[in-house]
Amino acid sequence: MSLLIIEAFYGGSHKQLVDLLQEELEDCVLYTLPAKKWHWRARTSALYFSQNIPSSERYRILFASSVLNLTELAALRPDLGKLKKILYFHENQLVYPVKKCQERDFQYGYNQILSCLVADVVVFNSIFNMESFLTSIGKFMKLIPDHRPKDLESIIRPKCQVIYFPIRFPDVSRFMPKHKTIHLQKILGLKGSGGTAPSAALPFQHEQKGSENLLKNFNSESGPCNVAQQENPGSSLTQESALRTCNSSDNSSSHLKENKQNTTFHPCDILGGTDDPQRPLHIVWPHRWEHDKDPESFFKVLMHLKDLGLNFHVSVLGETFTDVPAEYLYSTPEQLSKRLQNFCKRPDIIRKHLYKGETTPFSWAALHGKFRSLLTTEPREDL
Repeated sequence: MSLLIIEAFYGGSHKQLVDLLQEELEDCVLYTLPAKKWHWRARTSALYFSQNIPSSERYRILFASSVLNLTELAALRPDLGKLKKILYFHENQLVYPVKKCQERDFQYGYNQILSCLVADVVVFNSIFNMESFLTSIGKFMKLIPDHRPKDLESIIRPKCQVIYFPIRFPDVSRFMPKHKTIHLQKILGLKGSGGTAPSAALPFQHEQKGSENLLKNFNSESGPCNVAQQENPGSSLTQESALRTCNSSDNSSSHLKENKQNTTFHPCDILGGTDDPQRPLHIVWPHRWEHDKDPESFFKVLMHLKDLGLNFHVSVLGETFTDVPAEYLYSTPEQLSKRLQNFCKRPDIIRKHLYKGETTPFSWAALHGKFRSLLTTEPREDL
């Protein structure tokens, strides 16, 4: 119980991370609050935890996400304030997208800055997240009308480091076209005959046994653009997902109506025949359906593709909540539209391309050493 993990928003990626740490690291204890009412968790969770975490002389390290106001907790519980305090940023409130600029609440970003000042180590999940936070501190603090604090970035920066969010990758090699499987084998230095790469040697070995159930057990009656939802309790990456398929072509609406009642969708319709170069382009939206991910711009582009009579499938994947509103990166909706138009017209060309990004550095296998080093320490004499 030397490691105390506190998660004020126990859901999504926050839950995945602390569950993984508790599972993989010894001698730790986890205290959480449900992933609801995020704003209230940020405002009030420190007081709740101060009253509900029992005192223990065995605690040596406190690990918490930046939802928690670490400053308040350290003041309310001096015994916890003496621990080595590690703050993990999944996102930062200085630049987090809001619907309207005037809706940004100053207090959330301010609390994160204070928490960084109190923390011993501040960890970000990406270089972008770290730099966007640190370089925004000065501008953000200018919102204070007078008597502004100074040099906060220079005080906080030495404490900061980046450790990627660890992922347990599922074995998806059986869905890959042959040329991509061969490419993967070459990357890993495997000796194969050109068939499916042995799963035991892949970087996602032992990662997420239940992930295949989402596709394996999915079989629903649906017309175009209907949504089917299925829980996947065996997956550590996806708690709940929705799969939406749209087959847009130059067929008339009357033709769609005639076939609507007899349309059966199965993932094999999209995933089957992966080596067929003429298969329609398959576009995936892997995000939550909320304003910070800007789904409106994405689907405006898809509607434009549909109006042009282009043929494609689209899967909408992502966690849903009680309240519902790669080389091919794009900077504007216009750029996205132009790229997807070309891909829809020549899906065989895009399938010949090999993904040039490297996923191994984001795997738990690659990152567990960094987390172990971060979350272990020698006992302090003053504890």
